[in-house]
Amino acid sequence: MLSRLTRPQALAVCALPVVALLATAALAPLPFSVAQPGLTADVLGENRGEPVITIKGAPTHETSGQLRMTTIEATGPDAGVHLGDVIGGWFDTDRAVMPRDAVYPSGDDVQEIEQYNEEQMRESQDTAATAALDHLNLDPADVDVDLRLEDVGGPSAGLLFSLGIIDKLAAGDLTGGKVVAGTGTITTGGKVGPVGGVPLKTQAARRDGATVFLVPKAECSDAQAELPKGLRLIPVTTLDGAVDALDALRSGKGEVPTC
Repeated sequence: MLSRLTRPQALAVCALPVVALLATAALAPLPFSVAQPGLTADVLGENRGEPVITIKGAPTHETSGQLRMTTIEATGPDAGVHLGDVIGGWFDTDRAVMPRDAVYPSGDDVQEIEQYNEEQMRESQDTAATAALDHLNLDPADVDVDLRLEDVGGPSAGLLFSLGIIDKLAAGDLTGGKVVAGTGTITTGGKVGPVGGVPLKTQAARRDGATVFLVPKAECSDAQAELPKGLRLIPVTTLDGAVDALDALRSGKGEVPTC
């Protein structure tokens, strides 16, 4: 014989599966990564005691100021990101929740990802050197550019590498003594491409003293969303445009683009 359940008892019994499902969802790993502002590095300076940019075959000039490439740090592809991490990341301006495939497009194997990112960095460095020398009308066969930056992968430092090479080879001074940061891929033809993670990169830049941030124009709205106080955005679409903008900023002559 079945006893008769009161309404509160019936609701409690029905709620048990729901609670179990919520608990399972909270503990289950999700296909996201939680990212935060990463390191920045001055491409005009040194990394681990060695110059980031070494040039042979052409005279170089002293530079002032800094050109800082920016990064983000993200939880690994095999890390257990759970519902609580995702919710916390949504409400924390110092962190961002990103689809894992957007952060690690090459898969889940850590060793393969590291190799992929290293290859992307090497290709980015070669492309950056080609774009910079083309901008200066210098023959790559006559000028040897070596770029060294440890513990950083991916192609997003391309624009800053190109600007660093130009600053060392061209007469004048791109930064005007300022700490300039930025991000963006570069093609051999000098086109600047979007990279992702820009709001976190602007935070890293401001943390490390930058007052100017070069951003791919397509990502202006992302950069403006959580722009740190005291950081000026300059949108760029080409390497030539980035050089012109910095020249105008330094000299006070000409137009400096804004988002």
